[in-house]
Amino acid sequence: MPDKIVLQIAGRRIEHFESYSVEADIYTADDAFYLELSNPGVKIRGGDRCELYVNDRQVLTGIIDTVDKGGDKKGTTLRLEGRDLMGLLVDSYCEDFSDLQDITLKGLAERLLKPVPYINRSAVRYQSGALQRIDTEERHVKVDPGRTIFDVLKTYALSRGLMFFALEDGTFVFGKPRSGGAPVFRLIRRKGDPRENNVESGSLVDSIARRYSKVVVTGQQQGEDDTDPDGINTRASVTDPTFPFYKPYVETADQNDALSPAQHARMVMERMKFEGFQLKYTAPFHTQNGEPWRINEICRVIDEDLEIDGDYLIYARTFRMDKSGSYTDLKLSWPGVVQ
Repeated sequence: MPDKIVLQIAGRRIEHFESYSVEADIYTADDAFYLELSNPGVKIRGGDRCELYVNDRQVLTGIIDTVDKGGDKKGTTLRLEGRDLMGLLVDSYCEDFSDLQDITLKGLAERLLKPVPYINRSAVRYQSGALQRIDTEERHVKVDPGRTIFDVLKTYALSRGLMFFALEDGTFVFGKPRSGGAPVFRLIRRKGDPRENNVESGSLVDSIARRYSKVVVTGQQQGEDDTDPDGINTRASVTDPTFPFYKPYVETADQNDALSPAQHARMVMERMKFEGFQLKYTAPFHTQNGEPWRINEICRVIDEDLEIDGDYLIYARTFRMDKSGSYTDLKLSWPGVVQ
């Protein structure tokens, strides 16, 4: 049975669409959407805040960026384009240029988010253990002209081993992607008994092109500006036993933050493995067992064609509808990766 889709703008409900595409990606700052309407009967302007619901479950909180209106003898057509609330932080530049000492991530977020409209600053989520860990580390950040609010917060969070991302209901999160737990969703594709199959199509990319067997991270003391061996005073490395041959990678770390070279090296290697292993599926409609497909959830994948049987993270999801029907495109990879 098709899902019920409702767009709400300033209390007004729109339920009839010609087509749409609604993206969500834990690793993309400003998720985009578009909706095509015919004879909407309401006035919509750029800058309007909007929410999209699937079967009364919120799947998007965003801002209308573009209104493209036209018409013919059949009536009025309207195409709306926009991004989620994180798009406001991607677009907004910092006005307070300073070198902030002894400041926590929470304090920095409250300071930078204060003038941003539409967002619920009291609902910013700091995942369990994050505040305690951050408050015991070096707390220093430099806000230079030309940097956006998102860039500053993302960089400060990443240096402490965390990510900064948005959920579908508009909640901002400082934390890590799910690393495990019971799967909420299941994707099944069997050869012999197709009765359980619940996907339209699936594919796997497993590439070593940008992966390495060993990651080495070097660093220097604050104030040093050379990279000769005498200037290098910190060094850490990690190895990937699953890589088929020896292939080293070396990177210089910024010593002006609290991320250790060892932690930096682990994050680089995890990111490489994540990007080298990508599962993509298309499922019919937008829900499974009444639950809309969501990012940052664990999904069990059983695919006999691709020889996959395991738990993976849904890191990206796109709801789309056109004349052929409604579908959900999903992207999955290894859980718990910060990048």
